[in-house]
This record gives sequence, C-alpha cells and structure tokens, in this order.
Amino acid sequence: MAVLVTGSAGHLGEALVRVLRDRSIEVIGTDVLPSPFTSRVGSIADRGFVASLMRGVDTVLHAATLHKPHVATHRRQDFVDTNVTGTLNLLEEAVTAGVTSFIYTSTTSVFGDALVVPPGAPAAWITEEVRPVPKNIYGVTKGGAEDLCRLFHRNQKLPCIILRTSRFFPEEDDDAATRRAYVPDNAKVNEFLHRRVDIEDVVEAHLLAAAKAPDIGYGCYIVSATTPFRKEDMMALRTDVPAVVRRRVPAFEDVYERLGWRMFPEIGRVYVNDRARRELGWRPRYDFESLIRRLDEGDDIRSPLARLVGAKGYHDTAFREGPYPVEDHRR
Repeated sequence: MAVLVTGSAGHLGEALVRVLRDRSIEVIGTDVLPSPFTSRVGSIADRGFVASLMRGVDTVLHAATLHKPHVATHRRQDFVDTNVTGTLNLLEEAVTAGVTSFIYTSTTSVFGDALVVPPGAPAAWITEEVRPVPKNIYGVTKGGAEDLCRLFHRNQKLPCIILRTSRFFPEEDDDAATRRAYVPDNAKVNEFLHRRVDIEDVVEAHLLAAAKAPDIGYGCYIVSATTPFRKEDMMALRTDVPAVVRRRVPAFEDVYERLGWRMFPEIGRVYVNDRARRELGWRPRYDFESLIRRLDEGDDIRSPLARLVGAKGYHDTAFREGPYPVEDHRR
C-alpha cells in the first residue's frame, strides 16, 4: 500500500516525499507543478483526478494548500477551490478507497485574531482549546477544511488527524520592520521561542500521526517547537522578553552578544505543543535551547532536511517590497 502526499512540489510536500523514499515506502507525490518529487501532476480541485490518485493508497498526507503569501495575489475563490473543495475531494475519495489514515496539514494561522492581545494583557498561551477567529480567506478556508475532516471522521469513521503547524519556511520575514531590525537567522531563532518549528520535526509529526490515526480516530494538534516559557511568564513577555529568556535559557546571552544578535523586546503569543508530545509521542529535536547550543558550537541551525529542501518562494515573480506582497495585488 502507498502513501499519497499532496503538494509534493512545496516545502513540506518535498520533505515528506524525501523521507518516505528514504524509508523505502511507496509514495505518490501530487502537485499542480512538476518537480522531482511529483509523480502525478494535476489539481486536487479536479474530483476525477483525485479519484485516480487513490488506487492502492492507505495513507493520505494532505499538505497541498494556498498559503498566507497568496492572499494578496490570488482570488478568494482560488482559496476555496484548493483549500476547501480540494480537501473535500480527497476526503470523499479516501473514504471510497478505504484509506486508514488521513493527515491534514493545517496552520496556526487559523487562530487569527484570537492571537491579538490588548495592551496591558499577558501574552496569549495558545493551546488547542483556544477558539480560532480567522482574519483572512486563508484562515477561513483552512478552518473550513478542518471542519470537513471532523465531519468525515464523525459520519464516515475516517481516521483524521489535523496538524496545526507554525512557521517552518526559510524565506525572509514578510514584515518589513522585522527585516530591518534583525538578520534572517536572528529573527528565526528568536521565533523558536514561541512560533517556529523545523521542517524535520514537522515531517516526524506527520508520520507519527499517520501511524496513530487508526487508534486515535480524530485529533487536532499544534506542531511548534517546544517553548521554554511557562504560563507564569506571559505577563513579563509583553514588556521584557530578554529578562525572561535569561531565566529560562541563560546561555543565550553570551551567544547573542558574540553574534551581535538581538532578542525580541516583546512577544504576544506562545504556541504550546504539550498535546502533540503527549498523545502522538512527538519529540521535536529543534527548539530554542538546542539552537543556542548549535550556534555556540558553530553548527548550522537548520536540520539536514531543511538544508536539502531549501527556499522555494511562493510566486513566479519577485516583489520589491519583500518575499511576497502584503498589499493586495489582485486584479
């Protein structure tokens, strides 16, 4: 039996195909774009194409999506077609084919405005119990696809697990102020405190979820690097992050001073991966503390898999204002 990986030309899709091939697992990679990791080129919005993919498949790793970087360049209908209709097609055909594990790659972006905290309030401690409040078409359609997964588990008994991944892309930050204030690696290492994860750990979470889905049945998990922070740190994170990090990971200060790096002055939310570690047995290897050790030893902060996959970008054209537009470029 085979594993179907959707979005195989993307960051995560390529990483999944690479690891599955290395483990001698039969894999079918599909994407709208050809790539060395794509065996079937086509759109998941095409129901007939999706049906043809499912022959001999027992596990679906559904990573294909339009992302946040596409919000300003693609129509809302494009998001519905790919993120909602595409997911519906996959779910329906997975049930017909007797698939035993359906893993949906979602995003912490579904939390949307639930991540926004008012002045004077503590940073948000984000677990799976926080109710999403999507703020754009990306978040709405990813949340809608999550609801479809829940529906198909409840009504068709399809084992479905949702993984809400935090940032793992290597491209520059979309925020111009962050790009001006921090060199790229400095910003990314800072984010491992609260909102980033290495792609190698993301792949492992998917494979663990696929193995456990038949027993779990349905689950939704945050996939983000293990934070060193505790709930009692949340108020201090709004005013003096360096002081909190000194308490939790004191070795960072000398390393940052040597590199000429800076810590974020404040943090507004922290993603918590306790449930994924407890229920999936997930043990992410890359977190802020481990990266400080790697920096101290002169090692690359990226996993070998992250280095292999590299940067891809999200568009065929370059944009003067950053890695992707934040202003609406749609016609």
